[in-house]
Amino acid sequence: MPPLKPTKKFSTTNQVRINAGVWRSRLLKFPNAEGLRPTPERVRITVFNWLGQDLTGKTCLDLFAGTGAFGFEALSRNAKQVTMVENSRPAYNALLQNQTQLYNQTSLKAENCQILNQDALLFLSDHTQKFDVIFCDPPYHKSWLDKLFPILNQHLNADGMLYVEVEFEIKSDENWQVIKQNKAGSVYYHLLKSA
Repeated sequence: MPPLKPTKKFSTTNQVRINAGVWRSRLLKFPNAEGLRPTPERVRITVFNWLGQDLTGKTCLDLFAGTGAFGFEALSRNAKQVTMVENSRPAYNALLQNQTQLYNQTSLKAENCQILNQDALLFLSDHTQKFDVIFCDPPYHKSWLDKLFPILNQHLNADGMLYVEVEFEIKSDENWQVIKQNKAGSVYYHLLKSA
């Protein structure tokens, strides 16, 4: 007889931990959803070392929010405002649940966190806001960067930084300068700025 599948939306294994700041060690729960793969904790630690531990005053966009680990981590580290964009309805619902739980545990105001259930390209075409940091971890093998790179720099402030996590190494070109990069397993992660 095959084992029974769990009926709960969230398995206890489906969680990631916030590394630092006001929500340090708080857990974010997330559902099983196609293409949803949390960025490993050690990669997130490296990325926030690159960005600086304190994001006070920064506005951030978590473009393929997924688990919300980057967006909530930025808020935990005093980001002024974070917008999370997630197209998957189950993942979006989980983001809202995590937002409610986190804000109920602290005196922070939920107004500095906007969560949208929307396609990434549609969001970028509908909004003109510029950000200090954009986190971009799109689904693999779908040529997302070909569509995103021509328009992402329009959404970055003058000294803004773009974090990109993909299945291949990115090289500097006439539009983007790779500032930092590393590899974890088969995943390449990069910090870029407009060239």
